[in-house]
Amino acid sequence: MSFRKILVANRGEIACRVLRTAHRLGYRTVAVFSDADAGAPHVAMADEAVRIGPPPAAESYLNIAALVDAARRTGAEAVHPGYGFLSERADVATACADAGLVFIGPPPAAIAAMGDKAAAKRRMRDAGVPCAPGYLGEDQSEERLVAEAKRLGAPLLVKAVAGGGGRGMRLIRDAQDLAQLPEALAGARREAQSAFGDGTLMLERLIEGGRHIEIQVFADAHGHAVHLGERDCTAQRRRQKVIEEAPSPVVSPAMREAMGRDAVSAALAVGYRGAGTVEFIVDARLNHYFLEMNTRLQVEHPVTECITGFDLVEWQLRIAAGEPLTNLVPRLQDDIRFTGHAIEARLYAEDPYAGWKPQTGRIDGWAPEGGSVRIDHGIAAGGEVTPYYDAMVAKFIAHGRDRADAVRRLTRALEEAPLFGPVNNGRFLRDLVNHPRFTAATMTTTLLDEWVASNEALLARPVPPDDAWRIAAALLAGHADGARPASVGRFDLTLVTGEGAHATRQTLRAPPEGVQIDSLEGTTLRCTVDGVRRRLHAHVNANGTMQLAIDSTVFRFREASPYPARDAAADPSRARAPVAGVVAHVSVAVGDVVQVGQPLVCVEAMKMEMWLVAAAAGRVKAVHTTPKASVAAGAVLVELEIDE
Repeated sequence: MSFRKILVANRGEIACRVLRTAHRLGYRTVAVFSDADAGAPHVAMADEAVRIGPPPAAESYLNIAALVDAARRTGAEAVHPGYGFLSERADVATACADAGLVFIGPPPAAIAAMGDKAAAKRRMRDAGVPCAPGYLGEDQSEERLVAEAKRLGAPLLVKAVAGGGGRGMRLIRDAQDLAQLPEALAGARREAQSAFGDGTLMLERLIEGGRHIEIQVFADAHGHAVHLGERDCTAQRRRQKVIEEAPSPVVSPAMREAMGRDAVSAALAVGYRGAGTVEFIVDARLNHYFLEMNTRLQVEHPVTECITGFDLVEWQLRIAAGEPLTNLVPRLQDDIRFTGHAIEARLYAEDPYAGWKPQTGRIDGWAPEGGSVRIDHGIAAGGEVTPYYDAMVAKFIAHGRDRADAVRRLTRALEEAPLFGPVNNGRFLRDLVNHPRFTAATMTTTLLDEWVASNEALLARPVPPDDAWRIAAALLAGHADGARPASVGRFDLTLVTGEGAHATRQTLRAPPEGVQIDSLEGTTLRCTVDGVRRRLHAHVNANGTMQLAIDSTVFRFREASPYPARDAAADPSRARAPVAGVVAHVSVAVGDVVQVGQPLVCVEAMKMEMWLVAAAAGRVKAVHTTPKASVAAGAVLVELEIDE
């Protein structure tokens, strides 16, 4: 199983993460990329790179034949799948073996055994591992699923048996949602089929008030297996993790031992090898129930690395090369110790103040200043966040002597490394880890979604403080000098943001009273406000738009246009794509009569389905798209003749 060159069959931050360890250990590397990622950092970072297709993942990163061919063409002897995409596909491991390649992951049989979540739960029940009530049957008819859902009762989850990451999942909260179950089943099946090529579903009773706690396991080809403690991934939105930490603030040593024992037993039961994560839901009484096993490295693995001191990618490579775990920890479980506390925050290109709506666009500025924290990312200034892949663009990982120390370090890092360009959740992350519910360790897996419905203050859009307006005026006044005749000594400067407008009378080439701009180098802004020197972060675009980061929030300012703008979004006769994405479903045809709120088109972007609905009653005049078509943000997809 010896190998010297590794092909990384993934993209973004995980590809960069794997490449760093591979290079440190002396391996040669190969990256793969779609047309959308031709200029991405992981491509430049690898020794060699191969184009594998157009932007849609189904035509590039999910193309097994193209990946195997890329390995053949470059002489790579091993394939690391990263996480997501093909990392949990048994047929990928089989294809690698058939091509004489080492698959850096578990054997195909283990992936298959745990990849089917329904079959895995049946196996766990047989092994005595506690599981939540559910339906795991082969009868996938709508009638049977509806009947089983009524038997189980709400709240419950509709889940895809393949894949993970929240894809193919729907939450049925109450009787009203149960009445809409056929639509939920259709949506979950469609999403799962698109993401994993398998639309099979299962039902699972939701453990209310639960926490999501997972155990990191490793096994070798010599019969050894260990666990590396737990990670608490309870802070989630729409079943997608947002914050992860290790150790869990609610897990006792006895509970850790019990969960670790169950996780190791699960791995050994399927002949596991390599890195894996056994996920549990923990109820209010701290009883744990098996959810699933992810047969790959996890997004949140860095927090485990921080508290153990181990490089988990190095472990993967050494185990794939045939080494026993005893080369890494001679006394196995007895040699594993935990130090301090680590917290990871996922930076997403999404708007948490608009229902987590995914965002795309050019990255205007990105200069991560880690300092005492680790920042894993695969983006760069000048790059593009596209609708084709996951919305996560970076991870901030803080390791402290205790939980409070880690939170403080993480907070500062989020403030010091703003992302300029696409709207993102940086401010939300900072506020969340400092929220009383997080501090008290009383989060649940559904709390963030409940906060949306209850208008929790945490989800109120931040507004620029007074100093932000003054600093922005100083920067933009200087930028506007060239746009006005030199004879103009004073002028009215009206600034606008997405949150409001502010008018100020400016002196040409002079800053607002009390504000002095000292320098703007890169994204580092030095200014003096009311006699206090400050270091902030800002970016001024060529078009005069200015982005200013204060308290982890990137506020966007521009000079107001003197001409009124037509609000295209207010036109009910035209249904426009909310973001750039791929059309998942078209529900109407020309001539159809529609009512207010009736679904028209479903656009999928960054793991999320967004439905366009009729804003007024009328008749469909034109449909400008088809399923699987790529669409730009704001594109008109359906035109209506509105009823008078």
